[in-house]
Amino acid sequence: MHAVLLIKTSSLGDVIHNLPVASDIRRACPDASIDWIVERAFRAIPALHTGIRNVIPCELRRWRKSWFTRATRAQWHAFVARVQAEEYDAVIDTQGLLKSAILARLVRGQRHGLDWQSSREPLRLFYDRTYRVSWNEHAVTRNRRLAAMALGYELQGGPDFGIRCIPSTAPWLPPKPYIVFLHATSQPRKLWPETNWVELGRRLSARGQSLLLPWGSADEHIRAKRLADAIPSARVTPALGFAELAAVITGAAAAVGVDTGLTHLAAALGIPVVGIYGATDPKATGVCAATAAASLGGPGCFPGVGEVIRALDGFATMVCDAGCRSP
Repeated sequence: MHAVLLIKTSSLGDVIHNLPVASDIRRACPDASIDWIVERAFRAIPALHTGIRNVIPCELRRWRKSWFTRATRAQWHAFVARVQAEEYDAVIDTQGLLKSAILARLVRGQRHGLDWQSSREPLRLFYDRTYRVSWNEHAVTRNRRLAAMALGYELQGGPDFGIRCIPSTAPWLPPKPYIVFLHATSQPRKLWPETNWVELGRRLSARGQSLLLPWGSADEHIRAKRLADAIPSARVTPALGFAELAAVITGAAAAVGVDTGLTHLAAALGIPVVGIYGATDPKATGVCAATAAASLGGPGCFPGVGEVIRALDGFATMVCDAGCRSP
């Protein structure tokens, strides 16, 4: 096995959940060269993985809105030429959607995907080989199983996200250790009430804890400033790209976040994470990490502030116990 192409274009959380696939392939096939097609907005994530050779950005979301313009058609043809420049030993579509299946069909190489019972859309005709993967497993496990069946290796151990990042030394950062509040999400139903964030922040501030509030959109910036005004020792970050934010998160003592891609990024970076769920099932997309992680709540039942505090305290105990056992 020499050249493998992974297709997982979006969203941020889905892209992060696919990172262990690259680690598995590198472990099973050390000589493999791995490329990855991803939406340009998320290209910084697979680029953090030490086992990825080339990140191939696409812009399907934007191209669909302006398909008949000359610029878009030129960009599309350039993209097709790039993905067809090499013939791959295996093309693995872990996205399982029509858009990703179309991309797989463009590529030269044997195409692997989910069968009709394992994907949201009937895509069998787009692939050379299909596989059945249970819907009852976590998204990370589903991705890993599909790739393992496609390439013929056995899964070993827990997920290794394979991303490494040097902690940020930006001058605006608070004194360490700090906790990152990942309060924002594009889906309002996933938002934890602001009153809960304020109570949690004040209780942590009373302990002398510094807090950071990242943001992405204008509305998220307004929310972050509103929370910072109500929480002592909390500060709003400047506008950050994914690579910059990853460096900030890497230097944190812990992160608390709603069901959003950045929460999964924090877990992938190996810091303790508390995931807050109230609209989705954490069994399918809960925080998945090799280090300390907790997914609290579930559909129709957000966790309370006390539950989050207890989870964070549990992480501190784990770190202390590990330190006491160290020689």
